[in-house]
Formats: sequence, C-alpha cells, structure tokens
Amino acid sequence: MAAAKKKPEKVFISEADQYLFAQGTHYDIYKKLGAHPSSEDGKEGIYFAVWAPNAAEVHVIGTFNDWNEESHPLDRIGPGGIFAGFYEGIKTGELYKYLIKTPDGRKLYKIDPYANEAEMRPGTASKITDLSKIKWTDSTWMKARCEKDATKEPMAIYECHIGSWMKHPDGTEDGFYNYREFADRMVDYLREMRYSHVELMGIAEHPFDGSWGYQVTGYYAPTSRYGTPEDFAYMINLFHKNNIAVILDWVPAHFPKDAHGLSEYDGACLYEHPDKRRGEHPDWGTKIFNYAKTEVKNFLIANALFWIKEFHIDGLRVDAVASMLYLDYGRKNGEWLPNEHGGNENLDAIEFFKHLNSVIHGSYKGVVMIAEESTAWPKITARPEDGGLGFDFKWNMGWMHDFCEYMKLDPYFRKNNHHALTFAMSYNSSENYILPLSHDEVVHLKCSMVNKMPGYHVDKYANLRVGYTYMFGHSGKKLLFMGQDFGQEREWSEERELDWFLLNEPLNKGMQEYVKELLNLYRDNKCMYEIDNDWGGFEWINCDDADRSTYSFSHVQRELCSRCSYEQKSKIAS
Repeated sequence: MAAAKKKPEKVFISEADQYLFAQGTHYDIYKKLGAHPSSEDGKEGIYFAVWAPNAAEVHVIGTFNDWNEESHPLDRIGPGGIFAGFYEGIKTGELYKYLIKTPDGRKLYKIDPYANEAEMRPGTASKITDLSKIKWTDSTWMKARCEKDATKEPMAIYECHIGSWMKHPDGTEDGFYNYREFADRMVDYLREMRYSHVELMGIAEHPFDGSWGYQVTGYYAPTSRYGTPEDFAYMINLFHKNNIAVILDWVPAHFPKDAHGLSEYDGACLYEHPDKRRGEHPDWGTKIFNYAKTEVKNFLIANALFWIKEFHIDGLRVDAVASMLYLDYGRKNGEWLPNEHGGNENLDAIEFFKHLNSVIHGSYKGVVMIAEESTAWPKITARPEDGGLGFDFKWNMGWMHDFCEYMKLDPYFRKNNHHALTFAMSYNSSENYILPLSHDEVVHLKCSMVNKMPGYHVDKYANLRVGYTYMFGHSGKKLLFMGQDFGQEREWSEERELDWFLLNEPLNKGMQEYVKELLNLYRDNKCMYEIDNDWGGFEWINCDDADRSTYSFSHVQRELCSRCSYEQKSKIAS
C-alpha cells in the first residue's frame, strides 16, 4: 500500500523554478531538487525532487520504508521532467535512492544527484541531511576575502589528500581522521610552515578510493569517509579562523559509469553526451558531461556555487580543463566529432567556462578559479569580455615539465639544457600562473621529488633544495604536494600515510626547515608575489651562464614615494 502523500499547502517547486532550470540559470537549484526537510499542513517530513525526463515512473525507496518499491511514488510536475513529492514522518539520517522505471520496463536504482550526504562506501545510497544546522563563525574572514585581489596576494598552496596525509593511530581498517581531527592537526602544520592555502583532493563523494576523488558520483556531498557535512564545515571554520584559505579540486570534466551514479541516469543519456565520440573518454573509461544541455550546465554551475556559498570555499581548482576544451583530446583520427566549423574546439565547453566564471566572479568577490590546463590554449585567465575563459589562475604545466626534466639531469649535462629553466619567463605574462609540483608528479613510477634528483643520497637533497629555491624565486604562485616539503622518498599512495618518521633523519628535517625558510621569505616580501605576472616584478641579472648552470635574477618592488613622484625600488636577488 502506498504511503499517504500530502498535497502541498505551498508550491515547493514553482513554474518559475522549472523555467529557470530549463534555461540553465537557476543558480540555487540544489535548494529545490534533492531531499529537503519541509512541512505540509503542519506535518514535518521530506520533500523529494529529481530530474528524470525520460523516466516512466520514479519512486523513493529507503530505510524509512524498508526499501519498498511501490509505497512512495513521485509525481511528474510540469513539462521539464521533474518528479517530486512530500512525505510526512521521514527524518534526516535516513538512507534512500530513487527507483527509476524506464519506458521499456527496466528498473534503475540511482543515487540522488543533489544529495548533500552519502552512505559510507561500499554502500551507495544517498542520505537525508539538513545543512541549516551548520553554524558559521568565519564572518571576519569572509568580509576580508571580498576586499582582496588574489593576483597581488601571496599564494603558497599545500595540496593534500586527507585520507593519506596522516593515518589515525586507533588501528581502524582505513585509519581515516575525521574532518575535525584532521583540521586540528593540519592547522598547526600549515601555520608552522606558513602556507597560505590548502588545496584538498577528493572531497565530493566518490565510490573508489583509488580514483583519489576524481571520479565523482555525489557532486553535492562532502565524502562520508571523513565525517558529516557539519564536520566538514567545522574544518572550514577552523582554517578560516587561522587565516588559511581553502581550495577544492572540482571535476566537471567527466564522471564514472557506476550503475548507481549519473551514467544513463533515467535510462537514457541524461547528463552525458549521447554520441560516444563526445560522451565518453576512451582512455579513462568515464562519461563526459553534455555541455550543450542547459539543465546539465545548470547542475554544474550551481554545484560550483554550492561549495562556495554553502561551505564558504575560497577557490576551485578545475580538473582536466584541456580534456573539456578539445574534442579530440585522447582520441585518434575518426574517434572524435568536429564542431560545426570543422574544428577541434568544444564550443559548448568554452561557453560553459565563460558562464561559470562570470557568475562566480559576479557573485563572490575574492573567490579564485584555477584551471588545470596543460596546453597553449590562449587567454585562460583573460576576462570573457576580452575573449578569455575568465579563470583567475592557470597551472603552469609547461614550467613543471621543464623544471622536473632539468632537475633530473646530472649536473654535467645541464649546460646543454640551460634554456629549460629560462623558457617559462618568455611567456609568463600571457597568463596568471601557479607553479605546481602536484600529486601527479609523484605517482605512477615518476618517483618522489627527492628521488628524481641525480647523485648520491646527500646530493639528491642538495639538488632538491636548489630546485625549490629556484621555484620560489620564479614568477608565479606556488604549490607543493604534501610530503614534498620534507623530502618524502617513496611515491605517494592513497593507501598509506606520509613517511613522517623521516623527520627523525637530519636530511629530511633539514629539508623541512629549508622549505619553511623559503615560505617565510616568499610571504614576507611583497616583491616576491605582488607583481608576479609581468616583467614589472622580475629582472634577469644573467640568464646565459650555461657553462656553470647558474641563473641570476632579482625581484623588484616598485612603489611611489609618498613625498615625490619618483619610483623607489627594493630588490631581492637570487
């Protein structure tokens, strides 16, 4: 027997909501779709809503009805394909899924794409939660953030994977620290080292640990591996209290094929492009979002805004931007579909980025958008009105590649590759760059940073100290992956914690102290960061000393004297 479904005393999803969603401009659609505590006729319960236009029927199943497939049907409302309904007596904390019946008789058991919490893996259900319980205590930080220009501020980023930064000593199978426990320990470390930002990998819910969070199923849910949304908010509050900005990795490029996820959500290609030449990554085995569909663009743009608005995130590092911009990315001839002009540019993705960045910058001053883009695509960080994509920063993958390849060389051979460390300055002013030595550089047999270096054991550490010195002296913001600052010797693995025991070794402790001094030097001197995207803040002293593999340069801080119009200069030479 079906549960008694109350007729709403007020319209939860209005015609205006449906219209804006269909137009792709309902920027808080996550407050309408999903599972939300509500009241009807004085009764408390949950209002469910899901977009499934190709479904014949949709039912809510969960712990509240013993997963009964007939007792809680949803009604199709309006022409846009939204199914919705209110059921009294259901409380937060219950697990649920949507049972979607297709016109050809199939049954699909799907997560809620807009759920704010998920069951701990290996379970795959969504979990009803109430974000209104979250209490924010970071108003001072949020106000100050709005007044800053990130391009003129120091940015020393510590990239971190929560699950493997440090394991809990309680002996549990996974050893995960709760968001709160992690934050208490991480804040002390970041403050001691003087990092300005932390970049967190793998926050949105994902089924497989080995994906590191880059194959997402729950875009609107902080992963339950480390606790609840309230725990996650505690972490953000604590970082902000200690003047540490928080960047999240965000993955709008692709999603996995897991049966409970977004793939063929209502029996058809709803979120992904229906043509495999545009809808699947052959190398990654994942689905690609259909950026031409307004509701899909709305899902992603509202998701970015969700993290910024509801969880006070200070920036998003957008993963795999190149794979979105190029229709032939990772494909052979004949495996990709050209655009309407015959080119390989994804015109829908270009428009998506312009829309995304315009909305974020127009709504939230001080939030930074960062592109992980590995090609020479022009104007990544230029404004959309100037023909750009509108990002604030771009990872300088060219610098990273040249730097790593040069530092691997025996010093005897470096004189023949002297240009590797000067080339990046020839294009430095074309974008606002971040110099990344990320997790991607210390996995898959690429070696840790210290083991990339040539020479005997002690030489490796000396080489890496020199390399970091050059990195911190070079124009561009800075990013180090966890463990690199103390000379982690093994490659990174998400299955184990960093080798903190190495800090008992003089070379590793010395490396950590050296990086700390570099961070102090960087953050205490404006000339190191305030003008780091053009030649106004950098001067070569000698960039041609190939025989001795020596590079000489200075940073310049130009300020107008308060008593006259002459420029004053302060320099730091390297």
